Amino acid sequence: MTELQMTGITAGYYSHQLVLDDVSLTAKPHKVTAVLGPNGSGKSTSLRVLYGLLAPREGSVLIDGRDITHLPSYERLYVGMALLPQGRSTFPGLTVHENLELGGWVLRHDRSAFRAALDRTYERYPVLRDLPDRLAGSLSGGQQRMLEIARMMMTNPQIVLIDEPSVGLAPKLAEQIYDEIARLRDEQRTILLVDQNVQAAVDLADYVYTLEMGRNHIDGAREDFADRLDGLIREWLRL
Repeated sequence: MTELQMTGITAGYYSHQLVLDDVSLTAKPHKVTAVLGPNGSGKSTSLRVLYGLLAPREGSVLIDGRDITHLPSYERLYVGMALLPQGRSTFPGLTVHENLELGGWVLRHDRSAFRAALDRTYERYPVLRDLPDRLAGSLSGGQQRMLEIARMMMTNPQIVLIDEPSVGLAPKLAEQIYDEIARLRDEQRTILLVDQNVQAAVDLADYVYTLEMGRNHIDGAREDFADRLDGLIREWLRL
């Protein structure tokens, strides 16, 4: 069981500014938890706090009740967390294989574990197995996104934070990415998904939180949102 929580989080990037104001949420084990809201509501900032990229001013981050609020982001790999950031994050001047090696950097002192992780990752993503010497920057957008996911999976994380997975992708490619997120959930990982693609996120999610102006708005099981999507989207777009 691996439950991720943020409780009473207040955070911002400047001393005079708050992005999150007393935000709490829980990502349950073996579930997809979606965080939705309009632009500027604090969705991506929540992920940065959870992954240790932004220190909160107040509140706590917990894994199975253990306080990791002040754990450096690079050490969160060792407690089973991984982050898929928004936008392109491959190293374009490095090959597919080199990108994957960087994903397994924490395993570098255990060569057998490192090799096993590479083999497991290539087996999991056969499209990459045929492209190990290709520069990441020469891949299609969908291939780059799959490489980013594969690099993240090198450490076999149990908690996966995902920020806007379908940005810039054609609908067919986006569908493949959402299928991969569903597979991660089916492997009994804890998934926290931030997304602007509201319909796709709700279709995939087990539980949904919405944020508005940096505060908790409404939350509930996916079924609770089925008849509210149009109204929420219109409200967020101020239509």
